[in-house]
Amino acid sequence: MSSITAAEPAELALAGVSLYRAIWRWHFFAGLLVIPFMLNLAVTGSLYLFKDEINDTIFGYRYLVQPQGQPLLPQALVDKAVAAIPGSTATSYRDPATPDRSAIVTVSADKTSTLVFVNPYDGKVLDTVRSDDEFNTVMKHIHSLAFFGNWTNRLIEITGGFAMVLVVTGIYLWWPRRQTGGVVSVRGTPSRRVFWRDLHAVTGAFAGILIFFLALTGMPWSGYWGSNANSWVNSQGLGYPAQLWDDVPKSEKVSQDILPKVGWTVEKAPVPLSDIAAAQSRQPVGLDAAVQTAKDAGITPGFDVALPSDATGVYSAAIYPDSIAGERMIHIDQYSGKQIVDLSYEQYPIFGKAIEWGISVHQGQEYGRINQFLMLATCLAIILSCVTGVVMWWKRRPTGRLGVPPMPPKRSVYIGLWVIAVIFGVAFPLTGLAILVMVAFDQLVIRFVPPLKRAFA
Repeated sequence: MSSITAAEPAELALAGVSLYRAIWRWHFFAGLLVIPFMLNLAVTGSLYLFKDEINDTIFGYRYLVQPQGQPLLPQALVDKAVAAIPGSTATSYRDPATPDRSAIVTVSADKTSTLVFVNPYDGKVLDTVRSDDEFNTVMKHIHSLAFFGNWTNRLIEITGGFAMVLVVTGIYLWWPRRQTGGVVSVRGTPSRRVFWRDLHAVTGAFAGILIFFLALTGMPWSGYWGSNANSWVNSQGLGYPAQLWDDVPKSEKVSQDILPKVGWTVEKAPVPLSDIAAAQSRQPVGLDAAVQTAKDAGITPGFDVALPSDATGVYSAAIYPDSIAGERMIHIDQYSGKQIVDLSYEQYPIFGKAIEWGISVHQGQEYGRINQFLMLATCLAIILSCVTGVVMWWKRRPTGRLGVPPMPPKRSVYIGLWVIAVIFGVAFPLTGLAILVMVAFDQLVIRFVPPLKRAFA
């Protein structure tokens, strides 16, 4: 029969306090580091959710047209676009999704890619804009910080991992411990710190799962993790069905090299080659025939068509609409006009389907307005969490110091947290590395440098 000594409850209490303080300290440091980046993600993400509405209002002059009779053939529209940019070459053509939409032709000149918006009925050029300056592209590049270079994009990847850490540690800190307030209700008034603490905790608790979902489904776009995950998924046969290319001559190019927009799963899918032997006896079928072939195959309206860049190139028609069920890519031989590869969402392995679904929901597309406004609410919750976190910290910090939560009484609690950090680092290397640096700085630098120890007290 076991016995419980009087020391054991005290020991258990000390262990509980140590774990709480260690996680609180982690939560504080992680939040302090990523708040500016989280705010950027939330604000730009909110705008991107309504990209179509913004395009149709602010930029409606180039996206919307008045239907009038029969539209011109695709090649005629491409010719108009090329003439608008002297010395350019057309690289892709977007067929209008509806009768009131413009056609969009991408042309290249002097290593610069330009979008040319053309009225499909009279061939009038409505507007031209560099591909990198188009609103959707700018928002995406600011969202990922790719606008400022690769190293800043890595910071966003680390932020995504830290966001997951913040959710998990935040739920632990919020979890009810005999208190009645601050669980589902907010105590006090804005003049009191407890008001901001409760608002921060309750917001994070109720939106935590969605914030975690946004962080996780945003990872496929990250420069390091996303690229390596894509290569691994497809090498294991879990992404696109590589067997479709088994008997097809392949070029060195991949889908993202030639198409303006491709799904994550097929970014690295190889582009096939046309039958060059047929070039001796046949003329290319041309863009008009290729577009008609794609339409006859039942591809969703509004698709892009990449034009062949040389004698071995193919016409590649692709559409990645709001609903993932409509995703499709068709490669067409430029001489025979036959379909070489026809790949749809239904053919993806289960892992590829899951990632595409997550990305679509992340962008507020898959389930219409409900999805759109749910993701907007999550972005607003992130902004509120950042603001309340800063206000709460500002109200509790001692003058002249950062007001970092105290170190745990039992330092041994960090052993388990180090193990967790290593495991997390295996799944998300850059974030794991940042966590290890953060903990090492806390344990090996702050503890033994008196000025830092005072400042971080």
